[in-house]
Amino acid sequence: MHHNKIKHIVIVGGGSAGWLTAGLIAAQPHLTRQAKVTLIESPDVPILGVGEGSWPTLRQTLKTIGVSETEFIRQCDASFKQGSRFDGWINDAGNEHYYHPFSLPVGYQQLNIAPYWFGQHHAVSFSHAVSSQSYLCDHHKAPKTHLHCDYQSDANYGYHFDAGKFAELLKRHCIDKLGVTHLVSHVDEVINDADGYISALATRDLGLLQGDLFIDCSGHHARLISQHYAIELEPQEHILFNNRAVAAQVPYSNRQQDILSYTKATAQQTGWIWDIGLQSRRGVGMVYSSEFETAAGATDKLLAYLSNTQKELDTSQLSVRELSFTPGYRSQFWYKNCVAIGMSAGFIEPLEASALVMVELELGLNYLLANFPTQRNAMPHLSKRYDQQCHYRWQRVIEFLKLHYVLSERSSDYWQAHRDTSTIPQTLLDNLALWQYQSPWLNDFDRAQEVFSAASYQFILYGMKHLPAFPKMNMPASIIEHFTNNQQAAKQGLANLPTNRQLLEHIQKFGLQPI
Repeated sequence: MHHNKIKHIVIVGGGSAGWLTAGLIAAQPHLTRQAKVTLIESPDVPILGVGEGSWPTLRQTLKTIGVSETEFIRQCDASFKQGSRFDGWINDAGNEHYYHPFSLPVGYQQLNIAPYWFGQHHAVSFSHAVSSQSYLCDHHKAPKTHLHCDYQSDANYGYHFDAGKFAELLKRHCIDKLGVTHLVSHVDEVINDADGYISALATRDLGLLQGDLFIDCSGHHARLISQHYAIELEPQEHILFNNRAVAAQVPYSNRQQDILSYTKATAQQTGWIWDIGLQSRRGVGMVYSSEFETAAGATDKLLAYLSNTQKELDTSQLSVRELSFTPGYRSQFWYKNCVAIGMSAGFIEPLEASALVMVELELGLNYLLANFPTQRNAMPHLSKRYDQQCHYRWQRVIEFLKLHYVLSERSSDYWQAHRDTSTIPQTLLDNLALWQYQSPWLNDFDRAQEVFSAASYQFILYGMKHLPAFPKMNMPASIIEHFTNNQQAAKQGLANLPTNRQLLEHIQKFGLQPI
């Protein structure tokens, strides 16, 4: 008879997902007192060295794991990300852009300021009116100064970083500081017990690896959740068509070139191009749908974009990598004693976050930690609740990403197909109908587990110039004060903050104060 206590947690797969999972679990003293953590990875799985973007939540995650910000920035080629900028999404002219900053609109905790902006929408963009961060992004500013300690700042921020280097840093930290056992071997066979729970993994070189809870971080291979348990992927191509990407690593032309404070997403006829600035290089790629575009066509568009944005670049020297993926998520994320985390759980195009689906990974992980099974008997109850949460979150994420497409007036077949109502989830259609008359607000998104708040919806709707029918609102003094304070904050930030590059160079030389 198996024991009921969870004494051994086995993570299958390295990379950012595996090591972040190992680190977060191993950093919880109440868990490590009763369970040991082992990570096993195959010797020959290449880590995709994509430039990644993260959400601000990564700061708390790194702090919890015990990695210093200085160390992270120095070792992962990392830079500061204060939001996303969308270029050319509004219409074919392609000359307008808008921001989705990480900072909330002014006064957000007390009131919905959006309706007061409608009357002055010709004078100032929504994000500039309500978030001083947009001005910082215009001028490639850092979110903090060298006087701020690790992870502290004036403006909310996440990061751009090199995923391969990040995995390496986490791996050393997990092994050296957190006591995670690291094994390198192929998993040849997965062995079930009489109840269909995994009891052990048969490895190629290291014999049997027994465990109580197995976490599948094996990426697209989904070694446990898919190959072993045959849990289906629920494809989402009927809503979000993108299933391919071409990507390149691009050197800066000189050490003075600006490092963007945001992820830049530029609309194309058949998809969009991401542009991420790390310290030493840019990570740039085009996401597209194989139904509307070929790899050769996407590569041409990518190289044209690069020549355009960096005049002296010799694009013939770049190596362009082709990636393909199926957008979708698992019908179950936690089955028996196996939990899928990261790309084994699902993957959709890297709009608004990153190829790592970092935010999903962290939410899934934090939810798992909050509902961690200490006894095997608790698993069926916890897994049911976990699956409901995950499904809810994936559906919300997909609706939010779809919003970016349905509001566009671009006219190519690809964009028109995105506006076909049969491709738009019903919840989103209902919301859009309501938002013709009022502004999204807190009660529209009331789950604690929301990924995107009402503020995020406002930034996209009003950035794309979709304003509701509104009466002219009188501006009480308190509202004028909010708008004025925001402009003041912008002025101060522009005067006092270094640029991204200046602060990153300072950190390379001197580091930041630990907390």
